[in-house]
Amino acid sequence: MIEFQNVSKTYAGDIAALRDVSFSVGDGELVFLAGPSGAGKSTLLKMIAGIEKPSSGVLLINGQDISKLGASGIPYLRRKLGLILQGQGLLLDRDVLSNVMLPMIVIGESTDDARTRAIAALERLNMLDKADAYPLALSGGEQQRVMIARAIVNRPQVILADEPTAYLDRDNAMIVIEALRAFQRSGVTCIISSHDEQFLDQANRVIYLNKGEVTDAWTSANAA
Repeated sequence: MIEFQNVSKTYAGDIAALRDVSFSVGDGELVFLAGPSGAGKSTLLKMIAGIEKPSSGVLLINGQDISKLGASGIPYLRRKLGLILQGQGLLLDRDVLSNVMLPMIVIGESTDDARTRAIAALERLNMLDKADAYPLALSGGEQQRVMIARAIVNRPQVILADEPTAYLDRDNAMIVIEALRAFQRSGVTCIISSHDEQFLDQANRVIYLNKGEVTDAWTSANAA
């Protein structure tokens, strides 16, 4: 369970990224964060990942207030998360298999175990035939699928995906969304941000953000 209780985030210069946000996400849900660019979607995902902390309010993950986690506790939190965040692309000097192995190596798993898990993750995304390729030889959709494989190699409880379909054509975007839906069907909680409303009907629920606030704009639009 992920629960935001009156969470706000303000940056230097009194810039408000989130304003009094409250909602919860249950285990195994597929939730879309919708809204225009600059609405606060990325900030919200970074808070769940422990990259950002609330300026006020409480963020609970499985009942634990993550703002009270020390530096030593954040890595343990992230082991439960699969992150597909903007600015965290593939390493261009490593092949696909090495990229997917990386999260396992970072947490101290053996090379053999990391390789086994990475191969399984790539096979699940139908990307095993690209294991020896380098990222620049892949299409945008293939790169996104490799990033999903890297995100799920540690068998996370929650996947956080920030605009995973950005810059993809519709066919590749649907492949990426369907891959994430498959993990949700296996019990993984998926929280996906997108400003592209054509995919929102894939979700169990949509949380719409505008200027840092949760609004009912999406609900109203669909009820009209």
